Amino acid sequence: MTSRAAIEDFFAQPVLAVAGASRDSKKFGNAAYRDLKARGIKVLAVNPSTNTVEGDPCYPSLSALPEKVGGLVIVTPPAVTEKLVQEAAKAGITRVWLQQGAESPAAIQFCEQNGITVIAHECIMMYEPNTMFLHRFHRFFKELAGGRPN
Repeated sequence: MTSRAAIEDFFAQPVLAVAGASRDSKKFGNAAYRDLKARGIKVLAVNPSTNTVEGDPCYPSLSALPEKVGGLVIVTPPAVTEKLVQEAAKAGITRVWLQQGAESPAAIQFCEQNGITVIAHECIMMYEPNTMFLHRFHRFFKELAGGRPN
């Protein structure tokens, strides 16, 4: 289970990247990118299939990022996620958030075995600082049901 301290540490990073950020505003990768950016978090988009996301540059890989990031949000299919966590390790990224649906046992195990703090089975939108009411409401009921990170 993810700890509250890991979540707080993730959001304390000065720069985050979103792998799987999309130009399609209906895709979750785009929504996560937009939401983090709107909350004042410096965020870089990563997607080998596009050059821009929301008018910002998009990078084809983690190694192409113009600066070091403190955390990586992954919003990709599990098979792609497994490659991305390996690339994150090579890039020196020590915090990874595997958005629900992106995780796999192999990706989680790789992170744990390689000194990467991994947040999995949690929606980033529920824990992001100053999130919208709907996400806070969802988090409240999840915590009420005993699913609160300690």
